[in-house]
Amino acid sequence: MIEHYSVLKNEVINFFKLIDSKEEYILDATVGGGGHSYLILKNFPDKKIIGLDKDEYALKRAEERLKEFKGRYILVKSPFKDLDKVLENLNIDKLAGALFDFGVSHFQLKLERGFSFQREEPLDMRMDTSQDLTAYYVVNYYQKWQLEDILKKYGEEKFAKRIAENIVKERQKNKIETTKQLADIVYHSYPKKLRYGRIHPATKTFQAIRIEVNKELEEIEEGLRKAIEKLDIGGIIQAISFHSLEDRLVKNIFKEYKKLKMLEILTKKPITPSEEEIKENPPSRSAKLRVGKRI
Repeated sequence: MIEHYSVLKNEVINFFKLIDSKEEYILDATVGGGGHSYLILKNFPDKKIIGLDKDEYALKRAEERLKEFKGRYILVKSPFKDLDKVLENLNIDKLAGALFDFGVSHFQLKLERGFSFQREEPLDMRMDTSQDLTAYYVVNYYQKWQLEDILKKYGEEKFAKRIAENIVKERQKNKIETTKQLADIVYHSYPKKLRYGRIHPATKTFQAIRIEVNKELEEIEEGLRKAIEKLDIGGIIQAISFHSLEDRLVKNIFKEYKKLKMLEILTKKPITPSEEEIKENPPSRSAKLRVGKRI
């Protein structure tokens, strides 16, 4: 069983202690392996969880993890942008809280879905394996300008033009089928002196393609807005981001609802993991938590 580490877990629980609502449901919009949900159910015996995930495997993991709380959780296969439809189907009008964790689960990285360039895997990157668009399609069939555009926009990659050109050049000879092939193309697109930094040259390209395949930013925007509007007065919303694009989006949406006098922002600056947590789980170092309270 591949374990998944839930980031900022103590902070998440402490902020949910500020809930000032009698509603019983907390939405775990990205339930993953059920780590955060487990802690919420354990710490708040009067609350129940609605856990959403697009990934069938994640939901099986969550079911296994939460079974001791049978009757206090509902798990639904759904993108979180459709949370309003899910709540409507369940006849739930308002929420006491909502949590979003935008990280790729540790077990997803191990599932040979092409999220990681550390091993040779098919280019896939789908969170929901029933959807059609894959990383293979993006890499082999997007036009050069489209590739360059997503690498700049979603990867903030300064060598986007060169990487896009080299991808197109390479796929004219043979289709690019694996993560290793793609990572090698990116690696050789970087100037020699920049190939050996702390972060692998392919990191931003893989991030950008994953965001494109799963339409992550559009989904984050839609999901956050719907969750804020579904929160009961005194309800708490928390969002954990892992890169600047996500964090900026969360920050701007929270600011917008603050202006509308619907949200009080409880985190002036995003909360980041302690040194102890980073030591225990190095990938958590880039996590940023922002929290709001519905007013």
